[in-house]
Amino acid sequence: MIEVKNLVKRYGSFCAVDDLSFTVEKGEIVGLLGPNGAGKSTTMNMITGYISSTEGTVEIDGYDIFDDAEEAKQHIGYLPEQPPLYMDMKVCEYLEFVAELKKVKKSERAKMIEKIMEDTMLTDMKNRLIRHLSKGYKQRVGIAGALIGYPDVIILDEPTVGLDPKQIIEIRDLIKKLAKKHTVILSSHILSEVSAVCDRVIIINKGKLIVDDTPEKLAEHARFASGIKLVVKGDKGNIIGALSDVPSVVDVSVDKEENGFVFVTVCGKDKEEIREDVFFKLAEEKMPIYTMEKMTFTLEDIFLELTKEEEKEAV
Repeated sequence: MIEVKNLVKRYGSFCAVDDLSFTVEKGEIVGLLGPNGAGKSTTMNMITGYISSTEGTVEIDGYDIFDDAEEAKQHIGYLPEQPPLYMDMKVCEYLEFVAELKKVKKSERAKMIEKIMEDTMLTDMKNRLIRHLSKGYKQRVGIAGALIGYPDVIILDEPTVGLDPKQIIEIRDLIKKLAKKHTVILSSHILSEVSAVCDRVIIINKGKLIVDDTPEKLAEHARFASGIKLVVKGDKGNIIGALSDVPSVVDVSVDKEENGFVFVTVCGKDKEEIREDVFFKLAEEKMPIYTMEKMTFTLEDIFLELTKEEEKEAV
C-alpha cells in the first residue's frame, strides 16, 4: 500500500531525513516513533506530498506522490499535528466543506458525513461551533475530516498530543477501529501510545531508520534484553573482571562501593536468565553475593537504549 524508498530531505547542510526506506501493507497500523526532532513530521509531510523530497520516492497504492500527486493524494487522509480547523464553522459545515474540497459527489456527501460523524462519535456535536469544542473533540473533527472520501491510507501526526488520559484512550480506540477499513500510519514520541495500538513500530532518530519490527520484538534489537542488580563482597576490579568473563553478560557497571561491598548492574543480551551464570562464576571466584535482584526493562528503557546506541555510533 505504501512504499518509501531511500527518502532524503535536506535543508542546506542539515539532513532532516536520511535515506529512509520502509513499506506498509494494507490494513496495518504502523507507528512512526522517535524523539522530538527525529524527522517524524518531515517524513509524514513527504509521504503526503505536502513537501518535496531531496532524494527518494514515495508510492501510495502504486502512485508516486511526487510524479502522480493527484492520483496518489486521493488515497490519503491526513491529520497534521495541528488540525487545520475553521473555528467559526459548525462541525457539519466543516465536514461538508472538506467533502467539497475532496470532490465527493453531492449525492454521496450527506450519507458519508453522517456515517463518519457516527464512527468518530461526533453526531451529538454536529451543530456545535468548532471553537466551543474540547481539545479531544477537535481532534475527532480533524480525524473525521481525514476520513472524508474514505481514503485507503490515514496518516495521523501526534494524534493524542495535549489530550487528557480519558481523551487519549478514546482516540486510541478510534484508531484501532480505523484499521478495519484503512491502513494507518501514526507518529508519536510516546512509546506506550504506539505499542498500545500499532502492529509495527518504526523507530527513527536523527532522520535514520533504527528499528522496524513489532512492539513485542523491540527488545531483540536492544544491546541488552535482561539484567540483574547485585551486591557483592570483594574487590571492585576483580568483580568486574569476573563478570566480564561470563559469555552471556554484555555490560557491567558499578553503581557504588560501600563498606567492602560493591553494588553492580549486570546486563545480558539474550532473554534467557543470566542469574545462574553470574552466580556460579562469582562462587567459583569466591566472591559472595549478598543480594541479587532481577531487572525489568520497559519499552521506554528499550527505546532509550536503541536511540542512545545510535547516537554513540554517530559520534
